[in-house]
Amino acid sequence: MARTPSTMVALGTPAPPFELPDATGTKFRLSDIAAGRPALVMFICNHCPFVKHVRSELAAIGRDYGDSPKGNGRVGIIAVMSNDIENYPDDRPELMAKEANEAGYTFPYVHDATQAVAKAYHAACTPDFFLYDKDGKLAYRGQLDNSRPGNGVPVTGKDLRAAIDAVIAGKSPGADQKPSIGCNIKWMAGNAPTG
Repeated sequence: MARTPSTMVALGTPAPPFELPDATGTKFRLSDIAAGRPALVMFICNHCPFVKHVRSELAAIGRDYGDSPKGNGRVGIIAVMSNDIENYPDDRPELMAKEANEAGYTFPYVHDATQAVAKAYHAACTPDFFLYDKDGKLAYRGQLDNSRPGNGVPVTGKDLRAAIDAVIAGKSPGADQKPSIGCNIKWMAGNAPTG
């Protein structure tokens, strides 16, 4: 299992805008997801063992902070799947819909077919997390928590949850952020970012 760290984009970087469809073809714009509140953009996929390891916690974060009765819409949340579906057919959109349903995702799970959004965000792995404050500036990029498949550490989401709580309170999560680790984004031939 390859372990790729996130690129740790500079804090304060503006959120790149995008509009992407889910498996039904419904399009979602980041500006509508954010809507003047903090926003969490997660790069995930169906088949990655790192994502499978944390999928129940991703669903819990969606329920606890997103557009659900419990979350009260405090954070706009969207998940993006950018992998090459020709070579990784387990990540096809119709299977994304099945995965979202089985995992209990309450946030949109959209398909970045051209990989342009992954490139714009400098996403490197699945899962890769980008948390923006209400002004659309990057406040946190890094790991969910210290748990990895096989390391015996329980999945709690503590790092990301602490960052979300800070941003909701109008505070900075702090600059001591650890990179996420996961499978690399599965780039299409000739599409991998350089440099």
